[in-house]
Amino acid sequence: MTTQITIYQRDGCHLCEIATAQLEQLQSDYQFELEQIDIESNDHLHRLYLERIPVIALDGEELYDFEIDLPDLKSRLLAISAR
Repeated sequence: MTTQITIYQRDGCHLCEIATAQLEQLQSDYQFELEQIDIESNDHLHRLYLERIPVIALDGEELYDFEIDLPDLKSRLLAISAR
């Protein structure tokens, strides 16, 4: 199974841009697929995430709102790769 990180975001969100750049940089050291979902493409997602973006999920589990805890995420990715 491939590890997947999902970022719920929208255009014009400065924090989303920072989080996306951090995730893209992590891809050089950790193996995962990055899925970017624009919350404005779906009314339900827009209502759910508007006040929390970016929201980062690892394999479907929401972990971080607003910013990524990079040490925690790296630890989680290492644990997954060790399986």
